[in-house]
Amino acid sequence: MKNFKNIHLGELIRTRVKEKGLEAGRICSFMKCTEAELSEIYGCKSLDSEQILRWSKLLDYDFFRIYSQHLILYSPPAAYNPDESLKMEKSSLPQFRKNIYTTEIINFILESIDTGEKTKQEVMEHYGIPKTTLYKWISKRK
Repeated sequence: MKNFKNIHLGELIRTRVKEKGLEAGRICSFMKCTEAELSEIYGCKSLDSEQILRWSKLLDYDFFRIYSQHLILYSPPAAYNPDESLKMEKSSLPQFRKNIYTTEIINFILESIDTGEKTKQEVMEHYGIPKTTLYKWISKRK
């Protein structure tokens, strides 16, 4: 998947079902749906998170990661304030240390540089990727 901007979850699920070679009967049994409802799901751009979790288990694929990659690439970076960066934000939700760049994301970014779509500076500014990280990716690729 190259386009993390426009996500159509139903199409991605259909693709993974084909890759796994699962029969509709088994899917319907696991998902507790009819074949007509299964066809509807394939046409849905988005699904309820409980459904996504069930699909992820059935198809052995983390569909939530696609949305995480979208956030990494397309959410605007927070304004940097050195005084506030020292303070830990209080929240009862789990806190994650840093972004996880998957191979797909790294390849997507490096490909945009290779094709001239973006310069290294534009990539660093647009996606908030540190200079050292970007140059490390480039040197490992060669």
